[in-house]
Amino acid sequence: MAGQNETAPERHRVVVIGSGFGGLFTTKALRRDDVEVTVVAKTTHHLFQPLLYQVATGILSEGSIAPPTREVLAKQKNASVLLGEVTDIDLEKKTVTSVVLGRPTVSEYDSLVVAAGASQSYFGNDHFAEFAPGMKSIDDALELRGRIFGAFEMAEIGASRGDNVDHLLTFVVVGAGPTGVEMAGQIAELAHRTLKNDFRHINPDDARVILVDAAPQVLPPFGAKLGAEAKKELEKAGVEVMLGAMVTDLDERGLTVKFKDGETKRIDSVAKIWAAGVQASSLSKTLAEQSGATLDRAGRIGVNPDLTLPGHPEVFVVGDMIALNNLPGVAQVAIQGGKYTAKTIKARLDNKAPLEPFKYFDKGSMAIISRFNAVVMMGKFRLTGFIAWLAWLFLHLLYITGFKGRLTALLHWAISFLGRGRSERTTTVQQIFARQALQRLEHGAADLVSEPGKYDSQRKAAAEAEVARREELETWAAEEARLSDANERGKQQKS
Repeated sequence: MAGQNETAPERHRVVVIGSGFGGLFTTKALRRDDVEVTVVAKTTHHLFQPLLYQVATGILSEGSIAPPTREVLAKQKNASVLLGEVTDIDLEKKTVTSVVLGRPTVSEYDSLVVAAGASQSYFGNDHFAEFAPGMKSIDDALELRGRIFGAFEMAEIGASRGDNVDHLLTFVVVGAGPTGVEMAGQIAELAHRTLKNDFRHINPDDARVILVDAAPQVLPPFGAKLGAEAKKELEKAGVEVMLGAMVTDLDERGLTVKFKDGETKRIDSVAKIWAAGVQASSLSKTLAEQSGATLDRAGRIGVNPDLTLPGHPEVFVVGDMIALNNLPGVAQVAIQGGKYTAKTIKARLDNKAPLEPFKYFDKGSMAIISRFNAVVMMGKFRLTGFIAWLAWLFLHLLYITGFKGRLTALLHWAISFLGRGRSERTTTVQQIFARQALQRLEHGAADLVSEPGKYDSQRKAAAEAEVARREELETWAAEEARLSDANERGKQQKS
């Protein structure tokens, strides 16, 4: 019969790099389209990054803000998830190479969406990261949780011996943007409220929380008025705000800051948090080298008004990686960019006219300062205090993925904000030192597993050893049975 031997045409292949807001919302927006979506990400979860500081300070569990990507996309039949860190993109061959534990995988695409996000920037001082973790991943948050709560524990031990523990009870947050402000406020809340009655040899209320920034004001993107209000409320909460102070050196025991007039100051502190800057994923450089696109100082790549890579209309760049119209590096840019990209792909498949250039709708910015106190900027509106805090609560609850995550977060917030408790105070030595240990290995975690070929040879050797061991055991069992049946146990052997 006619058509019996005809094969069905392959579906349009969309590879999405990254499982953050940009990658996830692109994927979900394609759920009803005749495409095959492959999400390639270096983690197995979708992270709600704005709430990482609450994981670090014991309010929320990591599961509340980082549901498994597979679970989020489980009902989307045209989407699959592939674990791996993307190490190369070949624009000519239209392939993406990802690696996990030294094992590479190559994925082919018809459309590519690069939403790999950004990492912490130390402004050329990457060695600072060893003693001042950033706030970009679950690993970062758990390590910081261990460092913050661990500092109180070490101070208790030192104080019981009569040691000076000021350096252990001094917490420094570098960077007075939203993340730094929220982090400093929550550490102050932790010290002055949550842990107040938990120790016998130290008084957590004596802890110093210092917020450092080279900028002349707190929260520059929020404007002068809200910045001044945030500074006043932080100081009221017990945070020392040190502006115009640039970090010039940082080590295990503290940091050195330099003021505009040339004065320097040493701050002794064991627990330090870096929230001062971001840089785009290194994949921006990979794309720029092959396409000729420009990169800005933060490593963000210049894209066309429709979010496509210059000279490559099949490649879209979404979220924190793009340099376009001074767009901010916030979740809403990634979310809206992901949805726009999905619409563009669908329009092309349906042979429809191109969409209008991407236009970002600013839904506002907000930062929580302390319990029941926040600042919100929405267009011309400026809100502070309790009403702003309620707006913060509603919006963040809305964007947490899944009912389970929302319910869990709401319960934890009730415990922390209405009461004094923190539900997630468990810490381990691994949380603090595992990252440093892995970094000392030449190839990181890959050095802890066998290479594929080596594993096969090891498995063959193990199989041969198993045969020999089985023969040995069978011989032993037969001899044991013979000795019992012949009643020869304990009898002198004939020569």
